[in-house]
Amino acid sequence: MDAPGQVTLAQAVAALAEVPAGGTPWAELISRGTLRVGLYAPRGTDPQQPHDQDEVYVVMSGRGTFRNGPVSHPFQPGDVLFVPAGVSHVFEDFSDDLYVWVVFYGPPGGEADS
Repeated sequence: MDAPGQVTLAQAVAALAEVPAGGTPWAELISRGTLRVGLYAPRGTDPQQPHDQDEVYVVMSGRGTFRNGPVSHPFQPGDVLFVPAGVSHVFEDFSDDLYVWVVFYGPPGGEADS
């Protein structure tokens, strides 16, 4: 599928509303090659597991703590978070208005360090 030139936050939130109750709170909106971009909005707890690609989060709204491997730190709107492929990570103690853009990219196992 060709990637759209633009996706608004409002469009992404509307796409999340289509996720069935109990489903993963994720709406993929752009896909091209190894690149996948979507909106993630867990509520209550964050059920995710490590992913096989490198991953970037851009916090659009919400606050809380992000555990990335053995390190935990607070996050807020405007923050960018990076997670290497295969690393355990989770949003903890987060507000009910958490929305994060998620960008997956690169080969399985992640990009090589340069």
